[in-house]
This record gives sequence, C-alpha cells and structure tokens, in this order.
Amino acid sequence: MPENTNIEGDIFGGWIMAQVDIAGGVLAARHARGRVATVAVNSFQFNQPVQIGDLLSLYAEIVRVGNTSITINVEVYAQRNPEEIEIVKVTEATLTYVATDKDRRPRKVPPLPAK
Repeated sequence: MPENTNIEGDIFGGWIMAQVDIAGGVLAARHARGRVATVAVNSFQFNQPVQIGDLLSLYAEIVRVGNTSITINVEVYAQRNPEEIEIVKVTEATLTYVATDKDRRPRKVPPLPAK
C-alpha cells in the first residue's frame, strides 16, 4: 500500500522487517508451544528492493535451539512481472526468540527432534 513505500517508491524496509519478525515468531512460538519474544536480530540483509505489486513469500527455518531460545532463519522471495514471472530472493535474516512463561520470564523449550 502507498503508506508502506519509501521516498523512492519501493516498499519500506521497516515494513519488511516487521513481516520477517512475524514469520520467525510464528515458527518459534509453534516450536516453543507458547509465547515467545524477539531478543535479537542477528543479521538482516536486503538483497533487492521490494517493488509495489510484488507478491512476497516468507520461508522460516529453525537453525538452533538452546535452553530457552530459538534461532530462526527467514528468507523472503518476491514474485514479480506477471507477464513473465520472475522470482527473486529480496531479503534474508536471522532472528533469536526466547520462550517466556505467563510472567514473561524465560522458560525451557523442547529440543529439536532427531533427524
């Protein structure tokens, strides 16, 4: 939407960051089986601008599980040019979430299942 664009007419990076945090948080909460809080943005890289009209897909993967924390990689792909579809990776990030109890104190999370 127009309110999500920067002065160059591309999608504002802060909006993309929020979507990445949501995607990572959904996977972290699912693994933690409850509330999580973002505690770190370990890395965040914008590879290409997101253009108005791009259709975004976000893919999240658990890369590490600690005692109370879960680290997630999120990749964002844009589908653009409907006449001749092109798919490009526009953003990638790694975030860490901590599981919290009802008092918002850190709590243990289950380990990753064995492969």
